[in-house]
Amino acid sequence: MDTLAFKNEFVFPIRIWEYVLTASILMFLVLAQIASQSPIFANDLVASTSISTPTLIQAAQQLREETNSQIKKEKFEQRISLKYQGFNVQNVDNGIKHVKITKYYNGRPVRINVVEVNQQIASDYEIMPATASVNVLNRKATVRAIANRTNSIVAVNGGFFKPQTGVPLGTLMIDGKIYTGPIYDRVALGIFDDGFDVGRVQLDAKIFGNNQEIKIDNINQPRMLSSYVLAYTRDWGSIAPSTPRYGVQLQIEGNKITKASANPLSIPENGYVIVGPKSQLSKLFGAKFVNVQISTNPKWKNVKHIIGGGPYLVRNSEIFVDMTEEKLQAIGGRNPRTAIGYTKDNDLIIVTADGREGSSIGLTLVELANFMRSLGCVNAINLDGGGSTVMYVNGQIVNRPQQIGGIALSNALVIAKKN
Repeated sequence: MDTLAFKNEFVFPIRIWEYVLTASILMFLVLAQIASQSPIFANDLVASTSISTPTLIQAAQQLREETNSQIKKEKFEQRISLKYQGFNVQNVDNGIKHVKITKYYNGRPVRINVVEVNQQIASDYEIMPATASVNVLNRKATVRAIANRTNSIVAVNGGFFKPQTGVPLGTLMIDGKIYTGPIYDRVALGIFDDGFDVGRVQLDAKIFGNNQEIKIDNINQPRMLSSYVLAYTRDWGSIAPSTPRYGVQLQIEGNKITKASANPLSIPENGYVIVGPKSQLSKLFGAKFVNVQISTNPKWKNVKHIIGGGPYLVRNSEIFVDMTEEKLQAIGGRNPRTAIGYTKDNDLIIVTADGREGSSIGLTLVELANFMRSLGCVNAINLDGGGSTVMYVNGQIVNRPQQIGGIALSNALVIAKKN
């Protein structure tokens, strides 16, 4: 059998290969340094530049680590071992750890679950948001159901949503597609192939036609002001919501206006409906073509996914809870909590804290912020909490939500097996 075939060849132990690689890198850097220097003349013999051996060694070490996945894994294991010393640490898969912690606040317990993941080591998985349904936004499902549908090894409840419908309230982007826009410019986590970023997100969207430019205030979100111009895609559903007073709807397909009405219009499969004041949208009447441009501020180049939440918890390694600025005063107090953040080593940290029961009293936002910073988060944000707080790991709900199994909700953050 092939598995028993033996080839008589000498294999260098991995450490020897590392030494050879390091020596080669050092030699290359020395030669490159010499080659880049200007020619030496007689009056240049006074030393003005020098090759720093420690610097070259550090550069070689860094490059060696970047090219050796085994070293990355060892360093991750070391970080986890030191950070969570004395706690129950479970290995979920390569680069993914689950930790159970009980902390005490004023002598009362809080049960906390932590998942820490390094996406370079956990390269078989993708960290991304996922919705309750693949078809429309106005659906709800449990975290377990979302995890099962997306073949996820870890899942946690995501951003805020409208309880009556399940539509996400805030920024949601999956695979480069914006499903919903921001509300009150709340903070969101941007997920990239090589790391993360956070920021308060604003929508920068416009529709062009008849040499006119009209601002689009939001995408697939409930109306907050009658003066807003909103865009609705088929992700919202088959019919656009009601028109505001003195408003109009434009059905657009193939960059052409196919219908205009004061009544709700059907949303085309390959198009959208714009709803807003007639005084604004009438500027597009008769246009041969219209075009929409959509981006966000910050201009996250190459961002793959965005999940919104709020408020900030940690910003640039400092405690920063801007609850009032993000209009989230209603979520103050001591409650079950969900949070996400990342470290200087680009490890993503996901946290849930149980509450509303005697055996776990929940956390305030400031307590949650301090806990995230204690785990090394340089930036961290709050997600939906309360009855929504659920963490799923390896087929099990590992926390104790108020409702057994957790409530049905709009979206989740998952660590899903790549196709």
